[in-house]
Amino acid sequence: MDAEIQNLHNVWLSNRTTRTTSSHPISFDDLTNSIISTGPFYFYIIDFFDMSLSHISPALYQMHGFDQEDTTFNHILGAIHPEDLDFVVKAEDFLTRFFSENISRDKLMSYKISYCHRGRLRNGEYALFNHQALMLTMDDDGGYGKSLNIHTRIDHLTNFNTYKISLIGLHGEPSFMNLSLDENDGHSIEFSKREIDIIRLLGNGLNNNEIAAKLFISPLTVKKHRKNILAKSDSKNTVELIKNSILQGLI
Repeated sequence: MDAEIQNLHNVWLSNRTTRTTSSHPISFDDLTNSIISTGPFYFYIIDFFDMSLSHISPALYQMHGFDQEDTTFNHILGAIHPEDLDFVVKAEDFLTRFFSENISRDKLMSYKISYCHRGRLRNGEYALFNHQALMLTMDDDGGYGKSLNIHTRIDHLTNFNTYKISLIGLHGEPSFMNLSLDENDGHSIEFSKREIDIIRLLGNGLNNNEIAAKLFISPLTVKKHRKNILAKSDSKNTVELIKNSILQGLI
């Protein structure tokens, strides 16, 4: 096994569950039906107890050219660009520490994790993918159980990888955007649930009045939120905001 891939396994082994005692309140079918595609994508469930795969979408085989009969998690990891693999290892380790130190391990199932890396296609070329992960099960000690992973091709939007991580809060939890692995870079963006709702409605093409009606607030309040969101995200306009939000897995 490649040394970098083994390092990934080591990170997950230190967080592996021994038995499942809690699960995500949303069913798997509801989760997959709620996926909004911004490009070609596939999904699968990884069980960190034995690294087995289930619920694999056919697009995974089509996109990467894997053999449907013997595809393993290591095949998926092996498709990550060699120059991005070290980032993925550090990102997974960073996430473990971030939840322990800043959020609380018991809220892990209330967050969708998002970052980008390049993946090898069936023709041997590489494309930029947005990796999103949602923990489905955990044990009482916060050990990893099963995770729904979604990989979406985004090279039609950009080929630039920021090498940053976003945590999208669910069930009313705040979101943390553009987290840097560099401990000396303290810049990150935290959006409230209301701001997330407005960003997603903007992504659906709604204007201020329509958003106000949806959220039962005034158009003036929506305008103020939009101004704050643009300032927080350092976006020049709504178009740039939507593009960045797609790349970060927010919408």
